[in-house]
Amino acid sequence: MLIGTGVFVLVVILGGMLFINFYPSFGGDLTEEMAKSYAKSPNFKEGKFVNAKAHIPEKMSFGKMVSVSRKFFFSKVPNGSPKMNISVKKVAKESLLNYSEEARLLWFGHSAFLLQTASKVILIDPMLGKVAAPHEWLGSQRFNSDIPLPIAEMPTIDAVIISHDHYDHLDYPSIKKLAGKVKRFYVPLGVGVHLRAWGIEANRIMEMDWWQETQLEELHFTFTPAQHFSGRKFSNGQHTLWGSWVIRSDDFNLFFSGDSGYGPHFTEIGKTYGPFDLALMECGQYNEMWPDIHMFPEETVQAGLDVRAESVLPIHWGGFKLALHSWTDPIERAMKKGEELEMPIITPQIGEFIPIKHPLGTSQWWESYESGSKP
Repeated sequence: MLIGTGVFVLVVILGGMLFINFYPSFGGDLTEEMAKSYAKSPNFKEGKFVNAKAHIPEKMSFGKMVSVSRKFFFSKVPNGSPKMNISVKKVAKESLLNYSEEARLLWFGHSAFLLQTASKVILIDPMLGKVAAPHEWLGSQRFNSDIPLPIAEMPTIDAVIISHDHYDHLDYPSIKKLAGKVKRFYVPLGVGVHLRAWGIEANRIMEMDWWQETQLEELHFTFTPAQHFSGRKFSNGQHTLWGSWVIRSDDFNLFFSGDSGYGPHFTEIGKTYGPFDLALMECGQYNEMWPDIHMFPEETVQAGLDVRAESVLPIHWGGFKLALHSWTDPIERAMKKGEELEMPIITPQIGEFIPIKHPLGTSQWWESYESGSKP
């Protein structure tokens, strides 16, 4: 019996190692040559990328890691997910063709957006898959089973912009489906290793460091700081950079926070590139056990003020259960704080177009799902 148990444990361990090392979703690995190249960056020290506050993220002991995992996987969260599948507004692909009006956004839920101008189509953190995990068996389903516009119906994508390499922002199945449609990928330092492992040619990938700028015709992209971390498996934490993005043209100025804890970098970004017409600001998946790497909703609104935004659109909620709060807690708390600080909070439904210069007002669409009836 002991021999049988030992064999079973060995098979599980070997199976896990093979899965992590060979399943494509995990992406690529930092090479020695890459590390030497990234050593030129002030944000890369002793073989890893770092935050401005070097002690973040906190190094967890094995005991604390087990404790956090136990709470996450076994705690019952009241109202942790919607009572029913979230319906989305469907977008006809024809509505994207020959578009010539003001710049607009289409929210896919969580942190994924399509940005359309009169001449460009951009995808931001296009996590369009079913689960935020290496495999569908390893994560809970997204709250909306459909997405507003299937990848197969999307027009040519001029650029994909990625904030960091976590599964809820960089999704292997989505990237594989998008690969043939995308002209260019703009990503943080190191993230190109995953794209190249998935068959994206190096000449279509531009890796960027904090404060680095580039231009795509009339659009200006700046990769700006965030306070977060990276990694797609236990062995490659902080091997790729993370950050936020400023996207601007002569007609609009947009800020996308990516994932970030609250910090002084927001004020610095606001002073350098603000004011912004709209800030897409992280608001969800927070917990007192990780306060430095994700903002609480009240901090989300304050960060919007720090970057000098006219309005804040809370993101990183409404898509997946990745923390221990109720699924509506982020938006409800953000709206309350927005009213207190006189910051307009924009709350589109998934699949709703949002003009950047004149964003929509607020609607409490999620309340219908709380009552058990679809809107």
